[in-house]
Amino acid sequence: MVSDDFARHLETLYACRACPNVIGRPVTGAVANARVMLVGQAPGPHELEHGKPFAYTAGRRLFTWFARHGVDEEMFRRRVHICAVIRCFPGRDEKAGGDRVPSPEEIARCAEHLDAEIAMLSPKLVIAVGTLASSVLLGISQLKDAVGRLHRAKRNGKRFDVVVLPHPSGRSTWLNKPENAALLDQSLALITTHAAWRKTFSR
Repeated sequence: MVSDDFARHLETLYACRACPNVIGRPVTGAVANARVMLVGQAPGPHELEHGKPFAYTAGRRLFTWFARHGVDEEMFRRRVHICAVIRCFPGRDEKAGGDRVPSPEEIARCAEHLDAEIAMLSPKLVIAVGTLASSVLLGISQLKDAVGRLHRAKRNGKRFDVVVLPHPSGRSTWLNKPENAALLDQSLALITTHAAWRKTFSR
């Protein structure tokens, strides 16, 4: 059941047009009363087109990781609140290739939405996907220092556990090293044995 406060928050979120350099409308996989949140970097053009996070190749890879532990994409989307550091497609980075990294100003503006969701949902476990999410939630920007560990965090008056995953983008070569693939396995084990995960998927 969606509370009135959460419904009002979603109305505010989807109406947000605070950042002039992004493209399209906000994208979030909202799940009321979720115990687990997943925070990514930002939607891409396919997420904008389909209106849901992780809707293309990075998503297929991400959901394959969870499927190893018995949770398929459909079930994950029904039970985990999926959001991002910023909720709109930043556009392409024509010089570097790939999607543009959100600016500090965009991150700061969109932090209000993330803070509101943390306050309302009081998640017990937050899955941070990629270096930007890790940096925003934990202040750790190096994957080797973040992946494979259980972190404690506090934001907007709420305390919760954070486990970091590398970004599942096909452009990333981080997982090509065996030691990094082992860290991914450690993170997935921490996630899938966490009490909040077990309660989420025992229903």
